[in-house]
Amino acid sequence: MKNMPSKPPIVFPQEQRSLTELGERLRLARKRRQLSNAVVAQRAGISRGTLYKIEAGNPSATLGSYVRVLAVLGLEGDLQQLAADDRVGRKLQDLSLEPSPAAKRNRAAPLAISREDPA
Repeated sequence: MKNMPSKPPIVFPQEQRSLTELGERLRLARKRRQLSNAVVAQRAGISRGTLYKIEAGNPSATLGSYVRVLAVLGLEGDLQQLAADDRVGRKLQDLSLEPSPAAKRNRAAPLAISREDPA
């Protein structure tokens, strides 16, 4: 039985815009370096068709292919910025670390101290 091609991933419009913009930035970076698409594809170990997909923002291009192209262009350090500032995750974590309302009430309640002398 032949492997059927997998369905393309579902990509929402905002995500597609991000991919398209990334592809355009990579295309411009390639051109600024005066590298042909054949040279970048060869150095990245991908086909020219895959490079065309990346530069077009096609969601079927693999993340590994993007990483290889970034490396060829000397931009692999930019990957360290992806998801580096997880503000939402930190906020959720901070909320889970806060004491519960009951714990806050118990901590705020003064301790009852007996003034009787145990004699």
